[in-house]
Amino acid sequence: MSEYYKLTTAEKLKIRTLKELKAVGYQPESIKDELRRNLIRARAEKRPVFHGIWGYDQTVIPDIERAILARHHINLLGLRGQAKTRIARLMVGLLDEVIPVIAGSEINDDPLQPLSFYAREQLQKLGDDTPIEWLPREARYTEKLATPDVSVADLIGDIDPIKAAAMKLSYADERVIHFGLIPRSHRCIFVMNELPDLQARIQVALFNILQEGDIQIRGFKMRLPLDIQFVFTANPEDYTNRGSIITPLKDRIDSQILTHYPRSRDIAKKITAQEVHLSQEQKEKVTVPELLRDLVEQVAFEARQSEYVDAKSGVSARLTISAYEHMVSSAERRCLLCNQAHTIARVADLWNIVPAITGKIELVYEGEQEGAGSVARHLIGRAIRSLFRELFPEPEQIKKEKMPNPYAPVLEWFSKNDLELSAEESDRQYQEKLSAVAGLKKAVEIFHKGLSAEEQLLMMEFLLHGLAEYSQISRKQLNATHQFQDILSGMLGGVAPDEGDEDGSDIF
Repeated sequence: MSEYYKLTTAEKLKIRTLKELKAVGYQPESIKDELRRNLIRARAEKRPVFHGIWGYDQTVIPDIERAILARHHINLLGLRGQAKTRIARLMVGLLDEVIPVIAGSEINDDPLQPLSFYAREQLQKLGDDTPIEWLPREARYTEKLATPDVSVADLIGDIDPIKAAAMKLSYADERVIHFGLIPRSHRCIFVMNELPDLQARIQVALFNILQEGDIQIRGFKMRLPLDIQFVFTANPEDYTNRGSIITPLKDRIDSQILTHYPRSRDIAKKITAQEVHLSQEQKEKVTVPELLRDLVEQVAFEARQSEYVDAKSGVSARLTISAYEHMVSSAERRCLLCNQAHTIARVADLWNIVPAITGKIELVYEGEQEGAGSVARHLIGRAIRSLFRELFPEPEQIKKEKMPNPYAPVLEWFSKNDLELSAEESDRQYQEKLSAVAGLKKAVEIFHKGLSAEEQLLMMEFLLHGLAEYSQISRKQLNATHQFQDILSGMLGGVAPDEGDEDGSDIF
């Protein structure tokens, strides 16, 4: 190995001229070889490369590492909220801490492989005394969002008439060129987000850069063998009608890697826990039980399978992050209203995450007919129903297997009484109301022993919502208040909350 690679960053930064750089055995290295070398080293040292990316250990990350080892340009293809851009940004960690460039160069010229007129001129004039600067890895990342107004000048470059006039140069002189983002990303990682949104004629301009390294600017045909690691991100082409990746460009992108949503609630919870932004005050005031963490994630799983939500659009992980924050805020607001120092999040708080859902889902025609708010409440109900099956026996199963009905005392109580629960009630009122429902605590104890007092109360509340989802009792919602009644009383009192929905949802 060259002596250059044994130097620490501090020792490299002391090198200020080309002569000193040559003395330590520096040799040019392409960015793809650099990424490959550092990936091999990271693997040998058992260091994580894509820290904070969950659920991709056996799928996406191995594909990315294979692409880096193969020195490939990469296209990350997947629905929104699948960490595509985050993965691209984490690739910066595989770059050297610093690399040498000719001081004053616009396009990060390598001292031993200059590309620009300026760099060649410096070397011709100064030779080994050419000054050297050090480019940190953080400055070697360029990200551009592809939008319909992006031009060739933005990406490749254009003639600068002001430079021509100031320097008294002909338009035929190479020095009048103003380089765009891509030439300025020489020896860097260049990320183009939402590639299908880039106009087809602009995508054509990328052909030679990816393959041969030629660029054309207003009639200039220049051979610039740019050294760039391209990473593109895109949604599947059938996601919108706005555009697609043209076939010749797709053919030039070496590796297309498919991303995906979390495949388990446990992975999804890790992502949400990592990304939520809660103040220290919120963390101290509000405790979120595991059951509610599961329910928040299940809402997203239900949305991805819902007939009312456009599957081609996807349901971003941002939905659960926003929903979690909204649920905590609902509980925090209860503390403020009731002058409490601390509270436990409730199922009633979960129903207040509707505003966090409505902006995160795209509806199909049937969903538009129902309305975004109704669909959001439907998804929450579905999530409760799904988890109910994991925690309690379904009423149909009890009837089918002719088991003693553990819910019978609860249903009997509701035949003579109503119950109102609000997300804005104090913890003491919450406890008193749930404890007043005959048989509710016992039904929980049959299936869940050893719970703390707070966990038991939450499970009692969850059982009520679950019974409502299975049409065993009626539930009506008015703002933050949920009214539970006998199923027949609910129907006679007005439009049944579960009318038209076979599973007892309170909206359809």
